[in-house]
Amino acid sequence: MATETAKNPKARELATLTIKSSPFAYAHLASTTLTPDEDSSMALNNPLDALTVRSYCTAALSQFLGATGAAISVDILVVRDENVWVRVPKPDLAAFCAALTAYRGLPRGGASTTLLRLQACGDWLGSLLGRAEETELWAS
Repeated sequence: MATETAKNPKARELATLTIKSSPFAYAHLASTTLTPDEDSSMALNNPLDALTVRSYCTAALSQFLGATGAAISVDILVVRDENVWVRVPKPDLAAFCAALTAYRGLPRGGASTTLLRLQACGDWLGSLLGRAEETELWAS
């Protein structure tokens, strides 16, 4: 490219952009409630809050990895109804996903069990969302 620019003075490089690798990874979680008499899951009646999400994540990580799992930093970005977006350090994403997938949930009010299901995960938050959801996520 440099030789072409030197030969042809009209050719110019329009823009150069280097995207650095982020130290974080992102996950989209959804809360579901399982009842013992039904194999299917249903939507959660009571909406989640950040404290409940943190307790679910800490319990799952502690059960899966013990004290090492409890030490994984989980940043809760947005809690909207039964949907949650979290940020974890990139090296810990695989352990975080495995812990949430293997976790059997917490009993909640009687015979039902509430758990967080992994909907999507990746290195870029924008890749987990559609264009419409991306603007709504930061607008609320």
